[in-house]
Amino acid sequence: MIPHLHRSIDQAEGPKSRLTRTAMLVLAVTLHNIPEGMAVGVVYAGLRSGSGEITAGDALALALGIAIQNFPEGAIISMPLCAEGTGKQKAFWLGVLSGAVEPVFGALTILAASLIVPAMPMLLSFAAGAMLYVVVEELIPEMSAGEHSNIGVVLFAVGFSMMMALDVALG
Repeated sequence: MIPHLHRSIDQAEGPKSRLTRTAMLVLAVTLHNIPEGMAVGVVYAGLRSGSGEITAGDALALALGIAIQNFPEGAIISMPLCAEGTGKQKAFWLGVLSGAVEPVFGALTILAASLIVPAMPMLLSFAAGAMLYVVVEELIPEMSAGEHSNIGVVLFAVGFSMMMALDVALG
């Protein structure tokens, strides 16, 4: 439903739009952040419900993991903006603002906790699926392009290892 580009095709997929390639990437990452915020909100709502299935460590691990991976997401936005001529400070703040939807949707999810807790498995599945879709559809192809594509792959492996270590340490 949202216009987006693939590396091998110059024409945008989806509805007609005048958005630039970078604007579409910013939109994709920002939309990807909505279910991330919801995921954190759902876990904290489950923790507050006192069901005992979710521990404070589980909630902290998820929140820390999402917070850590927001740094490269901000860079994914800021770097192309700088390359297109946007000032460094403005590009930085646009990268930061793309993640500002996370706490908003996390708080909204917690506020709707009485409706959310029974639907938690479905909502977490939706959030995970939405995040994976955007990563596979948009971010991995961008990361893998260019002369130094191995840097992105190595950093992906480091990030994955860090998440697994957090899961073991806090889980």
